[in-house]
This record gives sequence, structure tokens and C-alpha cells, in this order.
Amino acid sequence: MTNEIVPDIVISRLPWYLQTLNQMAKEGLHTVSSTMLAERVGSTAAQIRKDLSYFGGFGKQGTGYSIYTLIDQLQQILNLDRVWRVAIVGAGDLGRALTRYKGFANRGIDIVLIFDNHPNVVGQKIGSITVRHVETMAADIWELGIKIAILTVPGDAAQSLANDLAKAGVKAILNYTPQTLMLPPDVHVQNIDPVLQLQRMMYYLGDDQ
Repeated sequence: MTNEIVPDIVISRLPWYLQTLNQMAKEGLHTVSSTMLAERVGSTAAQIRKDLSYFGGFGKQGTGYSIYTLIDQLQQILNLDRVWRVAIVGAGDLGRALTRYKGFANRGIDIVLIFDNHPNVVGQKIGSITVRHVETMAADIWELGIKIAILTVPGDAAQSLANDLAKAGVKAILNYTPQTLMLPPDVHVQNIDPVLQLQRMMYYLGDDQ
């Protein structure tokens, strides 16, 4: 890997490559060319090669990439060669659904805490996890050394809770709220707003109704 700073847009594409490679492996494939991978992810061979070049050489001229080697390398690059404990803040419908989601377990993600402030919710069990009060959030997260949190609260509560998460040592927040968070530069925020994504897709529909 070079000392060049890797653009965030490149990092955002790596999980798609990894997911596609895992699917190819399930199909019984052992090698893949940049052209074949590009066709699967809707990109170009040149873009695939450029993205991977930030992290060194993985393929050989004329033979392509070993799928299993590339999977292993991408997992290491994305720090997926370990299990990350995650806290969810907000035990509403979305928070509950994420807590119960079975797809995290085999991808290095372990939901271990969930918080809320509603008296009728605190103390309830979601799967095997008991909802804790947000008053203990900072201490609980600090004690377990959790670095990743998922925020699924109303927008007006998001910034304050995000500040508390950052003070507790959280370095990455998946933000499902409509609020734009202002946090220190060492805290990475990924925003997910289904409304914005739907509005983006509506552009491509045009007059097709």
C-alpha cells in the first residue's frame, strides 16, 4: 500500500467488490478479471484496477485475480479480519430491526448494546440484548471499548447523543437520522437517509409512471 491518501469514494466501493467476490466464490469461480468484476458491480475495468492499485498489486497480467486472495486482502484492508462490537442508540422500529438482523453475525459485526430513554422501552429485551437507558450510555460504551455506533433516534436528539458517543470513544457512527452531525474530524460519520436515496432514484424515473 502506498503512502497516498485513499479517497473516501474508493473506500466506499471496496465493500461492493468484496460482496461480489464472495458471491462469485459461492458460484464456484476461482479467478476473476477486472472486466468481469466491473460488469458485476456496474463499473469499468479501469476503475477497478485504479481502486485496487491504491493498496498494491493483487493480479497478474493476463491471469486476473485470485478470488480468494482478493477476498482475504479486501477483508484486511477494511479491517474485517476481526469482530467489531457495535452499540445501537434508539430502540424504535429501526433500532429493533437492526438489533435482530441476522446478516451482521457472519460479517464481523456484533451488536452488543442498545440504548433508549423511554421508560416503557428501557429494560425490555430485544433478542438477547436488554435495552439500557441512555444515561449509562457513555460509561457502558467506554467500559467495553466500543468504537462503532448506529444512531436511530429522532433528528432533534441526534447531535447531542453523537457528541456523547464521541466523548465515550466512538470513532465511527452510522447515522440513520436526517440530522447533519458536526463532530471532530477523527470521528467518521456515514449518513443513511432512505428518503434521500428514494429521491435520487426518482430522477431516473423521469416521466415513467
